[in-house]
This record gives sequence, C-alpha cells and structure tokens, in this order.
Amino acid sequence: MEGRWVGSWRPHPRRGPILAEFNTPGPKYWIPGTTGHMAHDPTKDRAPAYSFRGTKRTATDTCSPGPRYFIHPSITKTGKYVAPSAHMMGRGKTKTEVTPGPSDYTTEHANKHIYCSAPANSMVFRPKDFKRIRTPGPGAYTLPRILGPHTVYTHAEPCYSMRWKSKYQSCFHDLAKTPGPAAFPKVELDIYKTRAPKYTM
Repeated sequence: MEGRWVGSWRPHPRRGPILAEFNTPGPKYWIPGTTGHMAHDPTKDRAPAYSFRGTKRTATDTCSPGPRYFIHPSITKTGKYVAPSAHMMGRGKTKTEVTPGPSDYTTEHANKHIYCSAPANSMVFRPKDFKRIRTPGPGAYTLPRILGPHTVYTHAEPCYSMRWKSKYQSCFHDLAKTPGPAAFPKVELDIYKTRAPKYTM
C-alpha cells in the first residue's frame, strides 16, 4: 500500500456537471391510478362504471292537477267502449208501394248454372257478316324448313355443297393468261432474314 490510496486509483478533477447539481420539480408529477372512471391510466383497461344519483326533483311544468277530473270507465285509449246491443226501431218507409212477387221471375234458365247438366250443343243462325270473319285455311301458311344449314328452331347438321370442277391446274386452264415471274415485285431480304445494321451519313 502506498499511502492512503488503494490500487491505481488516484483523485482527479471533475470532467463535467453531475445530476445532483440540478433542481427537480419534486412530487409534481404523479402516475394516474387504475381505479375509478375519471383520470384513469390510459395504458390499462377500464371496467364499466355505474353512477349513483339521487331522486330526480319534480319539475313544476309537468305537474298534473291530480284526481280533479273524473274519467268514465268506458273511455279507453282507443275511444269509448260500448257493449253490443240490439236496437228497437220501427219499419222504414219506402217510396215503392207495389213490388214484384215470386211468380214474376223466371228461374228455369238458371238451372243449368246451379245444377249439374250434360254438355249440349246450341243451334244458332249463321251471322250475316260471315265473309268478314273468314280465317285462312291450312294451305295458307308456310312452315319453316328443318333441313339444311339455315334452320329456325332445330340443330343443323354439317352439310356439303356441290360445285362444278375448277379449271385451276387442269387441262382447260389457259396458262397464257397467268402472270409470269416478272409480274411479281422483288421481295427484300430484310423481310424474311435478319436485317443487318444500317448507318446514315
């Protein structure tokens, strides 16, 4: 040991300010609590809260006059309730003094509408304007064809057309009327081969 110092440590001058030299605001800031509804910690889940209030004070403008008015028991929210009863009245007076009796009506024609009856044909005269209501006969209509490629409502099967023999490359073909080799233009090589690079001056 060399004197009062232990090891290689020796006192040295301070290099900068330390935290103890600064004043703090003290217990000014606090952590919000996790109970209650107001000022709750925003980082924690808050359970539903219920508030307790006293009896509501009666307002002066909603006071009723009390049992001052008497309402009859037959008055309901939908109107007055009246029990069903029969009315006693005299016979009404009519302006018609004589009315037809039962024998004035003929009901024989209505029996076919009331009772079951067998089918029957009615015999009537031909109308006078019979020429105006004449309808066309079966031969006046033309049905669409069902054979061939152009059908209306059926599926057309593949068909083949018959044509005459072509004169191309036959003995009847006149080769003098065909164009010669000089009639066609010369095809550039760049069309069907790789084009070489070009330079412009």
